[in-house]
Amino acid sequence: MAAKIDFIETNGLKIPIIFEQDKRLPLVSLQFTFTNSGSIRDVEKAGLAKFSAKMMNEGTKTLGSNGFADALEAKAIHISASTGSETFVIDLSCLQENFDEGLGYFDALLKEPNLTKESIEKVKTMTLGSLSRKENDFDYIAGNELNALLFEGTVLANPAAGTMKSVKSIELVDIEEFVKTNLVSSKLIVVLGGDVELEDAKKKIAKIIDSMAKGQSSEVAHFEVSKTPKERILKRETEQAYVYFGAPYHMSADDEEQYKARVATFILGTGGFGSRLMEEIRVKRGLAYSAYARVNIAKSNSNFNGYLQTKLDSLEEARKTVNEVVATFVKEGVTQDELEQTQRFLLGSEPLRVETMSQRLNRTFLEYYRGQELGFSALELEKIKKLKLEELNSFIKKHTEIVNLSYAIVTKS
Repeated sequence: MAAKIDFIETNGLKIPIIFEQDKRLPLVSLQFTFTNSGSIRDVEKAGLAKFSAKMMNEGTKTLGSNGFADALEAKAIHISASTGSETFVIDLSCLQENFDEGLGYFDALLKEPNLTKESIEKVKTMTLGSLSRKENDFDYIAGNELNALLFEGTVLANPAAGTMKSVKSIELVDIEEFVKTNLVSSKLIVVLGGDVELEDAKKKIAKIIDSMAKGQSSEVAHFEVSKTPKERILKRETEQAYVYFGAPYHMSADDEEQYKARVATFILGTGGFGSRLMEEIRVKRGLAYSAYARVNIAKSNSNFNGYLQTKLDSLEEARKTVNEVVATFVKEGVTQDELEQTQRFLLGSEPLRVETMSQRLNRTFLEYYRGQELGFSALELEKIKKLKLEELNSFIKKHTEIVNLSYAIVTKS
């Protein structure tokens, strides 16, 4: 049974629920996704959304962290919170026979999360320790620096995990305000799947939603990537140069030409061996073990980005090669052979992208979230199948903005 979209009408709201029934295993999965509630909300303090998710993983005030974890483990119930750039997610998964009990713990977590001084000190210590260890993760450092260049002056320039300074400044009142503002029913999209009946589950979930604060929904702000190429070089004790690059990409989350971007970027840098970047940088010049590029298209931003590692004395040649490959790609487009190989791969590998229930639910969620019609992904594949070389090259040559590359580089002192 394919995933579908229904609605839960409660508390004056019509809340979407994405559902797929699957009775092959006696399992149930529930997800509360709160939109415009991820790290994009970290306006005052970087890392607040992720910190708040970690606090939601500390159980309830009544049971405490250990008591809550023990109660869930005894019934093979899993509940966890996580956050992305635009969303805050709370997951529940369990055996079908324990679904009602799982909903009880899920409801309790939303009603009385363990927001205490003891919990915040524990989470703060763990978070600061993690950030301290990342000081020698040069991929992490270069990636954050690239975002700082591309989104300078906006919330997206901040590292999602926060900084040592910002995390130290987070107080209990900040977490309470974040939860109060963002974990509200007006921002909610429900995702449900497994061995469960929809109508029965809707009634039980509606009771949980009824007890939540209604709050206010809001549109995701869109941030433009810097149009002026910039560069930042960080000196560290390293034996490799870490090269991260990025540029604007003029496309919205609901753009009907996304399938062309998918094909074009696959040929340029997403496709691994055989992609332009890999061929020129590794195969022909031996400058790096791998080179990768992709396009990120979301409600909050759209950008072209990539990375590679190279020997210290090959840094300038590698950067020059990236510039040349991207410029040539935009100017000349792709070949018929490259198009046909990409079409075969994308169409042939499609079953692997929808073989699990979670994959299908996530795909339907993204279609709904982006304002696309249900089944958009299948229609996109059909468009890829019919895509002509002239159409693709015309599309590629319009996106000259990707040649305006900014670089964040970590190299030796």
